[in-house]
Amino acid sequence: MGIIELLGVAGSVSLLSGWRLYLTIFATGLAMYSGWIDLPENLKVLDALGNPWVIGISAVGAGAEFFADKVAWLDSVWDTLHSIIRPVGGALLALAVVDASDPVWQVITFLLGGGAAFMSHATKASARTAVNVSPEPFSNVVVSTGEDIATGGLLFLALANPEIAILVALALGALTVYLFFLARRIWKKVRGIFPEGRFDPEPPENTGQS
Repeated sequence: MGIIELLGVAGSVSLLSGWRLYLTIFATGLAMYSGWIDLPENLKVLDALGNPWVIGISAVGAGAEFFADKVAWLDSVWDTLHSIIRPVGGALLALAVVDASDPVWQVITFLLGGGAAFMSHATKASARTAVNVSPEPFSNVVVSTGEDIATGGLLFLALANPEIAILVALALGALTVYLFFLARRIWKKVRGIFPEGRFDPEPPENTGQS
């Protein structure tokens, strides 16, 4: 596997970790354990994710995240608590994929992986905050379920087809940027509905005699 394929897999895993860290680890580990995906020799280091203990712990985390992410505002609390966990997890997964022997490349990979995971995490958190202002609960569930499906599908695509993983990573990066600006536009519209000072009481009239 060439450097382009490795970077594609590392980028895909890191970006998806910013959305669903536990699901990314669980799905990868389960695929390793069940033999659904036969990784190239370059990625054999990821076999550690197939350890039953890793699968079990990540399954508990994925289950908790699945339900927490479906409840408005509870998902934002969950995202806040994982503002450090997801980027660090994404950085470690990227480092495991690249498995560079040069310490300089290890640092670069760690920083890039963490940065990618943080970018997708920040975009997800911003988008979900904008969705949470909707008065009905269904949009939150729909968006969350879409994230679950996209994470599993894109992760399988990147691991099973490393040669197109770079395209998956680029698509994820473009989608992350698009969602970030979309969330900002939605949030600005919401703030426009309730402009600052709209509910401030008018100052009382001066009824005193001069």
